[in-house]
Amino acid sequence: MEICGKREMELLEKIGFTRIAGSPEEEKAAQILKAECDAIGVPAIIEPFEIEQGIVEEATLEILEPFQQEYPVTGYQCAENTPEGGLTAEFVYVENATDVDLQDVQGKIVLVNGFMRVPLYKKLMKAGVAGIVTMEGELRDRREETDLSTRKLRRTLRTFGNVPMVHTRVVDAMDMVRKGACKARMVLKGRTEERTSHNVVATVLGTQRPQEILSFGAHYDSVAFSKGVYDNGAGSVINMEVLRYFKENPPKRTLKFMWYGSEEIGLEGSWAYVKAHKEELSDHLLMINVDVGGPILGHDGIAATAEDKLATYLEYFVKIHGFSAEVKQGIYSSDSIPFADSGIPGVNFTRFGAPGAAYIHNRFDTLDFLSADALAKTTRTVLAFAQEMANAAVLPVERKIPQNMVDEVEKYLYKKELAEANS
Repeated sequence: MEICGKREMELLEKIGFTRIAGSPEEEKAAQILKAECDAIGVPAIIEPFEIEQGIVEEATLEILEPFQQEYPVTGYQCAENTPEGGLTAEFVYVENATDVDLQDVQGKIVLVNGFMRVPLYKKLMKAGVAGIVTMEGELRDRREETDLSTRKLRRTLRTFGNVPMVHTRVVDAMDMVRKGACKARMVLKGRTEERTSHNVVATVLGTQRPQEILSFGAHYDSVAFSKGVYDNGAGSVINMEVLRYFKENPPKRTLKFMWYGSEEIGLEGSWAYVKAHKEELSDHLLMINVDVGGPILGHDGIAATAEDKLATYLEYFVKIHGFSAEVKQGIYSSDSIPFADSGIPGVNFTRFGAPGAAYIHNRFDTLDFLSADALAKTTRTVLAFAQEMANAAVLPVERKIPQNMVDEVEKYLYKKELAEANS
């Protein structure tokens, strides 16, 4: 069977709409993927799982002194609500929140650079801030051409505490600081509810070693405002094309193809799968993940979350087959992480856009900068590797995660910080 980029693009067009975690649109995409598997002749099942969804009902930020002005903001989902009438407090720009910046900020609303990460949030909670304002974008952004992200205060962060949080544009943050903002009123009202997300699972049974499982993963959800074709409709259709090949050419080992929901809010789909299939995981020997692909201008990459011997093998592999790809040993922020955390090695395939030639997590993630040829290029690399692993006389990849990769996974998951917080 020849890889068909045109067929991949056609499926990508079908799922090329905003697919937020737990939304009806995400479920619609899951049904489209299931129908495609069924049409290929590999019946798929849909596995539901519950996610926490924050609903922001009101979010405002008004500077009160030395001038009065309200700025557009979005509220953090799952952040603490402000009291009735809002939170009024001194307003301080704390830059990167160094120890010097965080002197005397207890009870104040603070503006910080960039997005929220565990080390920064932990410091802010320890300093006793009353509210937090984060920022995004570039000064040159035009309001009519950009969207202000909706952020979520994830459970990991809430381990260290919870305060009201809002998100603003860089240009507005600069205006506040330039004018010397020193007092503000923040209003945040919201609630949380459970919603259902879905994983799509299709299985091709091995002909000789059915007890040995290789899994393929790609998330199919998107962020708000984005059609999510580059991230990660592309990975979803690449794996579908690989499934099509193995339906026609049965492998020696069992192959499980998973399309994960809710990756964009914290790898929720792959975590749910690992949790629901604990007994089965002992048979999983390798995870192949595809996340981002298709840009016309760009380059392919392969990250092996495994022993360095696999990375070396992959370097030889791409040269032998004439595949252009940069190879490294390392982790990748995607659905291979829960598998690595369970001791299952993974290989992550990507195609990143060249600087300025691709867009992610915004309204410009569209088909305009993708092509069938670029999709097919990555697919051929994924398929060739999958063929070798699925049909090897002896699987050359040892089912273990070396200590340096364990350390990277644990650092990514902030295990040390969380253990300290829960002790």
